[in-house]
Amino acid sequence: MDGPSPEEMLQAYLLGYFPMDEPGAAEVGYYECDPRAVLPSRDLRVPRSVARALRRGEYEVHVDRAFDRVLAGCAADRDDGVWLTPRLMRAYERLHTLGHAHSVEAWRGGELAGGLFGVALRGLFTSESMFHRAPDAGHAALVGAGRLVADHGFALWDIQMASAHTRRFGAEEIPPEEYRARLDVALGASPRPITPGRRDVG
Repeated sequence: MDGPSPEEMLQAYLLGYFPMDEPGAAEVGYYECDPRAVLPSRDLRVPRSVARALRRGEYEVHVDRAFDRVLAGCAADRDDGVWLTPRLMRAYERLHTLGHAHSVEAWRGGELAGGLFGVALRGLFTSESMFHRAPDAGHAALVGAGRLVADHGFALWDIQMASAHTRRFGAEEIPPEEYRARLDVALGASPRPITPGRRDVG
């Protein structure tokens, strides 16, 4: 198989690790962050300026309408190194086919303007990467993901590393041992399955 198998990747997530690749590496590596960043699984903090922008209704947010295009958008034009390589993209596509990987997409005028993708495993939802091609499209996707996480009952929303952008939405940084304790709780939860559809973020 080209790249890691779904079973290998899911086992890594169960243990608190996430994959990152590097061009030319023999195998995809697995990592953890210290500290680890998480977002609230309920009551995501939406900055007022973002809420005002989203109320204008420029974006429709859909789930799993264009997973492959979201992957491509996240892989392109990165300034933090190339970690989402073609073989890792194919591995996430296999997870998507099995119902474990999902995209949350911001559409404007029928065009994909931004989005994020992540992995759903029992009560864990991860945000692996995101992109935007228009103002506020990334905000729309993130708020849409927050609605998805809360509505479906996920107990832990893992974003791995915090940024100035995610801190505005309430990102919290915790030590690895606390992350694993929260992960253990999340893995015992039973959220509702994610199905493709449209979400209201206004």
